[in-house]
Amino acid sequence: MAAKEERQAEGLLRIAGQKKGLLLTASIFSILSSLLQLAPFYAVYRIVEEVMAGARSPSAVDGDVLVYWGVVAFVALVAALVALYIGGMCSHIAAFDILYRLRVKLTDHVACVPMGYHTRTSKGELKKIIEVSVERIEKFIAHQLPDIVSAIAIPLLLIGYLFGLDWRLAVVLLVPIVVGFWIQARIFAGEAGQEAYRSYQYAMEEMNATGVEYVRGMPAVKIFGIKAESFLTFKQAVGSYRDIAMRITMICKTPYSLFFVIVSSLFVFVVPAGVLIASGSPGNQSFAITLILFLLITPSLSVPLLKLMYIGGGLRDIVEGNKRIAAVLSEPIVQEPDSPRAPLAYGIEFRGVRFAYEKPDSKHYKQVLTDVSFSAREGEMTALVGPSGGGKSTIASLLLRFWDVQEGEILIGGVPIREMGTDRLMDAVSFVFQDVHLFYDTIEENIRMGNREAGREQVIEAAKRASCHEFIEKLEHGYETRIGEGGTYLSGGEAQRIAIARALLKDAPILVLDEATAYADAENERKIQQGLIELVKGKTVLIIAHRLSTIRMAEQIVVVRDGSIVERGTHDELRDKGGLYEQMWVAHRSAASWKLGKRNAAAGTAEDATKNGREVRARVLLD
Repeated sequence: MAAKEERQAEGLLRIAGQKKGLLLTASIFSILSSLLQLAPFYAVYRIVEEVMAGARSPSAVDGDVLVYWGVVAFVALVAALVALYIGGMCSHIAAFDILYRLRVKLTDHVACVPMGYHTRTSKGELKKIIEVSVERIEKFIAHQLPDIVSAIAIPLLLIGYLFGLDWRLAVVLLVPIVVGFWIQARIFAGEAGQEAYRSYQYAMEEMNATGVEYVRGMPAVKIFGIKAESFLTFKQAVGSYRDIAMRITMICKTPYSLFFVIVSSLFVFVVPAGVLIASGSPGNQSFAITLILFLLITPSLSVPLLKLMYIGGGLRDIVEGNKRIAAVLSEPIVQEPDSPRAPLAYGIEFRGVRFAYEKPDSKHYKQVLTDVSFSAREGEMTALVGPSGGGKSTIASLLLRFWDVQEGEILIGGVPIREMGTDRLMDAVSFVFQDVHLFYDTIEENIRMGNREAGREQVIEAAKRASCHEFIEKLEHGYETRIGEGGTYLSGGEAQRIAIARALLKDAPILVLDEATAYADAENERKIQQGLIELVKGKTVLIIAHRLSTIRMAEQIVVVRDGSIVERGTHDELRDKGGLYEQMWVAHRSAASWKLGKRNAAAGTAEDATKNGREVRARVLLD
């Protein structure tokens, strides 16, 4: 365990080492500032010495000496402030630069790991790592690293100086310091203390994650009247955090109190020892002045020692945060080929694909896709249909390498997607999700994500083709309207049309549509379909559909159930087979004609209506 903690501390120093020059300068000026702050105490000592030398004859006191040491004290104090400012500027410049690099590195890395990592890692946990844990690195570099250097160097220099003045008093001063640090180390270097701090970090992450979930689910919270204390997972997370915080408090209270009392009261040990030594040689004026200097310096020795204690407590949080940063960066990323290949055509082929989200040794292991094989010809539309949970969205996600298949392979234009490289694959495929995510930015920039090089005219043209230019122009700031918090919120249908405009601007040869009209009302659905007509022209289209009427004209329909392909063909061919697709089509048509009311128009009696309604609902479950 000690070796592991040492590796984590080395990790922090490696991060800090990216800006060695600035941090070395900051440490030097921090030590210089601390030493200069001690100069006034030495000046007071010399003034006392001069006054005591002329105690019997005040006229013998040299006024110039008193003025000189007063000026020295003032100049030293000003110089200490200047040195502190320079050191602080250097450490903060280094810290913010390292912080920027670390956040960019983290965000780039999480964008390259498989989607499986994001499904098993809560957004609250990732948010805490990227924001809080990285921010603590800034605290370590900008504040604590120079403070650590200063808090270690100053006591060592002072104790060395005091040993030169009188080794007996210095030993008396050193013993309680050693005892205080031993008490601290005995608790916090132990397994119980380390485990408590690990549990504290996990409890905080869990509380953050459930808090984010609670806030994001606010519509359901309001509808069902769920209060924070009745939202069980959040309540349990807050309770666990409270319990572990209390546990750490109980662990810390005794050593913290003892250390604080001992280090803050060092003069209590010096005074009796000084009196005892002075009683052995009464009239020793030199020792009396030395004792005064000890009493003046002792409080100055307490300050950096107490600072070390506070830094030590904060350092434990930083080390735990650094572990989590290291854990994220150690997550394997999607493997890129050494020599990416570019496909010459854009037909899609799945060959014997088997896939599970969990590893075989996991208790949650379940085969999601079993021997999936089909081809989607270039320039044609292939539709994936079937009961919910059958694996349709998984097939589409695998095409984008959100995950890698365990067996089989997926090819585009005869080239395995693993050999294409992520950049080429993303250039080849556009994806319009069922749940559209728009970033907190202007509408123009959200559309331009499809092609960062596109000009304003191209953005507007894409918006027109996606049937969203009209509603954008009606907004107060038009294309400069900011979406999200502090800006404008769009309806589901409007957001879908923005996503289609984004895909139009990208103009990739392959298009994947995941039920793009699922949440649209009739008017929006019509406009979305107009945009889709523009979008699919001349492209290889893979569409996931629940509304079977939208894919009747597809060149190929692939029916997926329980992770396997059970049927394939055109709409008419599948209907003639009388299999699962025919059952789904009948259910779809029945659901389309179903009406909510006292009687179903298709039923002759109330009893028939009830029976008919049950049949329709049963069929709808297939979809």
